[in-house]
Amino acid sequence: MAKRVIKKKVQAHPIHDAACLKTKFGSIPAYTFAIKANDIISLHYVAVRGKDEEAGAVQRPLNLRRINGIRSYILDGNTFFNSFIINWTDNNFSPEFKAGRISFPIVPHAAQVIDGQHRIAGLEAAININQEIGDQELLVTMCIGLSTAEAAQIFLNINTEQKPVPKSLVFDLFGEVVDDAEHGVNRATDLARDLNEDPSSPLYNLIKFPGAARGQGNIELSTFVTALKDHLHPKSGTFYIYRLRDFDKQKASISNFFQAIRDYYSEAKAWGSTAKNPFLKAAGFNGAIDFFIESLVKRCAESGSFSIPTMKGFIGLDKEGLVTWDDLKGKDGKTARKRIKDLLESNLLNSLPDHDEYKF
Repeated sequence: MAKRVIKKKVQAHPIHDAACLKTKFGSIPAYTFAIKANDIISLHYVAVRGKDEEAGAVQRPLNLRRINGIRSYILDGNTFFNSFIINWTDNNFSPEFKAGRISFPIVPHAAQVIDGQHRIAGLEAAININQEIGDQELLVTMCIGLSTAEAAQIFLNINTEQKPVPKSLVFDLFGEVVDDAEHGVNRATDLARDLNEDPSSPLYNLIKFPGAARGQGNIELSTFVTALKDHLHPKSGTFYIYRLRDFDKQKASISNFFQAIRDYYSEAKAWGSTAKNPFLKAAGFNGAIDFFIESLVKRCAESGSFSIPTMKGFIGLDKEGLVTWDDLKGKDGKTARKRIKDLLESNLLNSLPDHDEYKF
């Protein structure tokens, strides 16, 4: 008699089973759990808005420069504490939630990425170099069967309502606990980014970051950082000496200063013209910062005010005597820089008492 052969049922896909927290984003159920990097890479796919026709397509095209930066960040031993957000879309398999645990098969391309596509691509690039990274656990929040409107609602909440914390803010929060030798550079970069992205800033869209589209921005990031980094040092920098120690006060003082200048140049219809506005060139910007650091900060501190009206009272430019870039053409950078500083300083010197008014 022939022996009966019992076929063992083979699971086509490995099952992920993990402790899970069920919450809601408004009315949308969401499941948060840990998963290995290899598994989220296998599970995910990217649906690009304007290109893919399926529901939930809200992502922008991938940026290779960001991916390479994230790969280097991971290979340096870093990981991510914020969660990845995905949307399960596979109709043949469904995640199951029971007794505080979630289980689902690791099906290739079963979930759209709502937030974290560049981080996942960076992880994949890093794993190609160091396979051990694939075993790292990451935090994931999963939604199931989102419509495009629901996915867009989540995407916009993350990318418009929330802002990343400036790297240099670590010092403001923890003080001497953090020894950051590059604090001045980091803080200057954070200030440049905030001033460039804030629609109410006089420098909105005027600072050129590496990788920016051609024609976007006028003041090079390197110019901004070089001009300010030494003055942002936590112990010896001008901002700290005059007790402008936290990020918001530093940003407000710089913003108010350039707003005061912009008011004068806008009245003369010169601020919006790159051909006329000297502060959009390195020499003019550096001259303005020289005046701000060496003269204006002290006078504002003595008066107890860094407001725009206070600064305008010290600057007091004459509409007819404004220096434009046309006036500086043909001059070397050092001369142009000094000319701008002297312009801003002229009223400050005129506001000093006459010599016979001094008391001794």
